[in-house]
Amino acid sequence: MKRLALFLLTSLTVGFSTVKSQNFEKAPEGFDVSRNGIPHGKIDTFGYASATVGATRKALVYTPPGYLPKKKYPVLYLLHGIGGDEKEWFNQGNPQAILDNLYADKKVAPMIVVLPNGRAIKDDRAVGNIMTADKVQGFATFEKDLLNDLIPSIEKKYPVIRDRAYRALAGLSMGGGQSLNFGLGNPDKFAWVGGFSSAPNTKTPQELAPNPAETKKQLKLLWISCGDKDGLITFSKRTHDYLAANDVPHIYQVIPGGYHDFKVWKQNLYMFSQLLFKPVTTALINQYSNIPAGNSVVSAVPASTNIPGAQYPQVLSDNRVLFRIKAPEAHKVQVDLGKKYDMVKEEEGSWAITTDPIVEGFHYYSILIDGVAVCDPSSQTFYGMSRMASGIEIPEKGVDFFAAKDVPHGQVRQIPYFSKVTQSWRRAFVYTPAGYDANVTGKYPVLYLQHGSGEDETGWTNQGKANLILDNLIAAKKAVPMIVVMDNGYASRPAGGSSDKQKPMFSAFDSVLTSEVIPMIDASFRTIADREHRALAGLSMGANQAITIAMNNLDKFSYLAGFSGTSNYPSTSAIDPATFMGGAFKDGKAVNSKLKLFWLGLGTTEPVPFPGSVGAFRAMLDQQGVKYVYYESPGTAHEWLTWRRDLKEFASQIFKNASH
Repeated sequence: MKRLALFLLTSLTVGFSTVKSQNFEKAPEGFDVSRNGIPHGKIDTFGYASATVGATRKALVYTPPGYLPKKKYPVLYLLHGIGGDEKEWFNQGNPQAILDNLYADKKVAPMIVVLPNGRAIKDDRAVGNIMTADKVQGFATFEKDLLNDLIPSIEKKYPVIRDRAYRALAGLSMGGGQSLNFGLGNPDKFAWVGGFSSAPNTKTPQELAPNPAETKKQLKLLWISCGDKDGLITFSKRTHDYLAANDVPHIYQVIPGGYHDFKVWKQNLYMFSQLLFKPVTTALINQYSNIPAGNSVVSAVPASTNIPGAQYPQVLSDNRVLFRIKAPEAHKVQVDLGKKYDMVKEEEGSWAITTDPIVEGFHYYSILIDGVAVCDPSSQTFYGMSRMASGIEIPEKGVDFFAAKDVPHGQVRQIPYFSKVTQSWRRAFVYTPAGYDANVTGKYPVLYLQHGSGEDETGWTNQGKANLILDNLIAAKKAVPMIVVMDNGYASRPAGGSSDKQKPMFSAFDSVLTSEVIPMIDASFRTIADREHRALAGLSMGANQAITIAMNNLDKFSYLAGFSGTSNYPSTSAIDPATFMGGAFKDGKAVNSKLKLFWLGLGTTEPVPFPGSVGAFRAMLDQQGVKYVYYESPGTAHEWLTWRRDLKEFASQIFKNASH
């Protein structure tokens, strides 16, 4: 598509002010129904030779009631969406009825309206796969066809005023994007521009209006509108935000309850057409604008968890998320982010929705297509929820402790091994700190780090960013260089008659860790192979495992942490230390003599039963005089942001006093 030249707007006779009114006056009942007893305009098919396409193309032309061939008229070019053609407005929008009624009520200036086919290719029918590259490119090519072929042909055939001040361009969805792109990119051709629910083909506002000072000098009216339930509203909103921030005159109208459909677009045509080819004042802008209260500049960027090149989902600066997915044959599409959001079908076959603000951190989500949960093809997938799921990162503003920085980086190695305990091949991930391979004589302490329920050994690096957290801590000299081992906490013995036959899937993990993984790591890596240099931590289910295993093997571990979980989960009842875990905490002094650091973490908004369960566990520790550090992650729940913060705090405190 041709790059935009300068975007120029005609200045208003008085200054522009941004309105923050929520008043909205709908079109009257029957505004789009043909009335009897009034004069009617006429719609004809118009053929023109397109040198751009190399074919004869068609458009519909509306001439107003009382049309006189010898009278000169302004002209509105009205564009359709990606799934339509020159007949889309005529078949679904009733523009002739809307305009006839306005003429009868003396609310609209006499004008000719041209409804072209915005798909500038030889076979411009709206059939087959409308999203093929050549058909999509045809919408960009239409700019040349419009300027060089259609407009000159209309001006030869019809008595139109050949002046930009009497030429308007507007459209819906894809046509709305075309209108903003072409109209604002060619200020010598158009003085009136309207974008109705403009689609993602709309250029960025910085491209549309690269010089806001010049913007105020040319266009007589810029109209931007969208339904508030339309998943594509961010494209209209970002343009409005930019224009408002740069004091550029325009009408921004948000239609309450409006979706991406002709109810919105007919309303737009009804209002927009009444302003065309008449003096426009600030009072009119104020009257027609209904900027929602609390309006502020909102930007949107593709989520960092998207696959390369994917534009959706997009995270807005207020932490709402715009999802968009192609599913033309679906009947119902939802986004499941814990809360289910009904997506809105767009006329080109995509579905979109903008969510409520989402809390900062990492979140699993699914797309529900006619009730079937699938991964979003535009997002990276993560093993969570006991299956592969999509994930989205809502960035924590001003925080970068788990970001990839320009510091020395360690490596994450994948270690396959055969477990005699489970009689199966298993896998561990091992983080070695920066310099491990170069420092061939150095030995390192080891942190064994476990995932939660429904996750696996990939969780701490993929979702938890454990390697980046350690890289940054070590580079800042806030943590001791260490090896981190992440294994799969699900381990059970074969169902061959052992006592573990009916036990949970993780029933054999203690044996796998202590009799197989630790010896394997000590044999394969340069570890300091004693309890003084060995730590065990886990989140949720992994916290339960870590506390249980460590307390039963204090000859192997001297550092212990539970993130959002304890060995009494899910019970919130008072704990009897004499019987709990076989009396492991009965002697507080003995526990304190063995553990150099016992660390517990919890988010301040964790759901039931975690606060009660952890609270009961802490009460028991306090009763027995067991020393521990307790950390609360502010504003986070049972989620990866809590556990990233836990790891940062815990890793910075371990192995500090151990000899190396």
